[in-house]
Amino acid sequence: MTDWRVFLDERGASFADGAVSDFGDGPGELASARDTAVLCDLAPLAAIGVSGPEAAAFLQGQLTSDVTMLADGASQLSAWCSPKGRVLANFLLRRESGERFELLLPASLTEPMIKRLRMYVLRAKVEIADVRGDAVRLGLGGPAAAACIAATIGVTPAMHHSAAIDGGTLIVLAGNRFLLLAAPAHASMLWNTLSTKARPAGFACWEWLTVRAAVPVVTPPTQEAFIPQMLNLDALEALAFAKGCYAGQEIVARTQYLGRLKERLALAHIDGARPEAGSRLFAIGFGEQPCGTVVNAATAPGGGADFLAVVQTAALADGALRWGDPDGPPVTLLPLPYALPASRGRPGRTA
Repeated sequence: MTDWRVFLDERGASFADGAVSDFGDGPGELASARDTAVLCDLAPLAAIGVSGPEAAAFLQGQLTSDVTMLADGASQLSAWCSPKGRVLANFLLRRESGERFELLLPASLTEPMIKRLRMYVLRAKVEIADVRGDAVRLGLGGPAAAACIAATIGVTPAMHHSAAIDGGTLIVLAGNRFLLLAAPAHASMLWNTLSTKARPAGFACWEWLTVRAAVPVVTPPTQEAFIPQMLNLDALEALAFAKGCYAGQEIVARTQYLGRLKERLALAHIDGARPEAGSRLFAIGFGEQPCGTVVNAATAPGGGADFLAVVQTAALADGALRWGDPDGPPVTLLPLPYALPASRGRPGRTA
């Protein structure tokens, strides 16, 4: 057992599958995520380091975002696609310095992504490695999260920018969320400081905050299921249409400029069990054929679950969705916290 896990265990953490499930009161912690502020250990998120003199050029030729425009200390949402334009992974990309980048993504994708990325390095002067052990990753979120940061740390950088803090780095994310990368030797000190203003909580709270920010998280069940625009990655500024070629770029560009997108990411709620990633949605007008796919979901404060799903726009317009089968539990659509770009497609064309 690591020193960090011992530290959390001593503070009442319960663990399941390597993640903190709660600190003794899961429902109360979710309520705090909704109403005040929570502090979460983000062990289920890992980090891939990409470094070297040609790291920026290498990532520019692989990812959907414009890596060359990323300043030192800044971050952006990005994705990596198959040659067919299907998303293999999406993540937060951070430029630590001129030649060092870090990708924050689900731990379940780390090993296969490193292996696949290395296939494209060839003779480029680039090193790709699992760097999850370099820092303890903490998440602080909720309506009072910014006030907590101001009271305990005293600095709040701009969105997707970072600030050096005592023992680590602070990054501002959308949806009242903050990411803290703490040096292992300073993580306990930082946790103790932040927990004076934010309630320690299980990873489920961070999952819920991410869902409510309408930020999709591709995992193994949904790899290669969607093109980036289906996941609203254009609305989340994770796509750069003026940059050069990258894996899957032709399909992504064709969808943007020639097609009419017929599926979009939606935010929804269900009064029941948390839907699994990859499970399907149905609507009356589609009969026995599914009209949507769950991307990521989280238990909601007060009961039921909130989730993100890629759904046919025709089904979204009708609104009468069901989960699991045509007669399954009804689904309630919720408003997205951001605007979607206007369609640029030609009438009659689909993607």
